Amino acid sequence: MSNNEVEEAIKRIMSHKGVVGLIVINHEGIPIKSTLENSLSVQYAAQVTQMVDKTRSMIKELDNNNDLTFIRLRTKKHEVLVCPEKEYSMIVIQNPIDT
Repeated sequence: MSNNEVEEAIKRIMSHKGVVGLIVINHEGIPIKSTLENSLSVQYAAQVTQMVDKTRSMIKELDNNNDLTFIRLRTKKHEVLVCPEKEYSMIVIQNPIDT
């Protein structure tokens, strides 16, 4: 994926109603692209990296042939969507969508 394609994908995601921010982190949990302020990006990246590691470990322990593909965490204030991949992970923070 080219840099231009990444930028277009970020713009497309950010244009969705309710999206507050987007962070792309590397496999070490370091933010490499973000629409949020740096300190908040670092905080989300650190916490989400730990959550992904623990969740992936739990899934492997329950079924060694399974793997984590997506996490959707809803709080009173936001939803945190995490798409973990090998080299990079994407974190999207959005306002909860009432159903």
